[in-house]
Amino acid sequence: MWTMVVLGALIALDGLVSLAMPGMVYGEGVQIALGVLLFIAPWVMGYTEFNGASWTSWIAGVLTVIAGAAAMPVANAAHRTAGQH
Repeated sequence: MWTMVVLGALIALDGLVSLAMPGMVYGEGVQIALGVLLFIAPWVMGYTEFNGASWTSWIAGVLTVIAGAAAMPVANAAHRTAGQH
């Protein structure tokens, strides 16, 4: 349970930082990495026998990776625009 709580809090915190500073490109990369960690957590942390927790990790992990990947082009554009003076 604590694995999911900690990873969920880190994902939420990274999302808030990305909203506050949209020009930071690495925020989406962190989001993708955290999504991958959440996806593999049931196997690494050994809670695959708990179906509800495992499926929650897998679905939330995939959705986090998709959201991070979808936001990457927008963050790149904002970063390029912010860099121009």
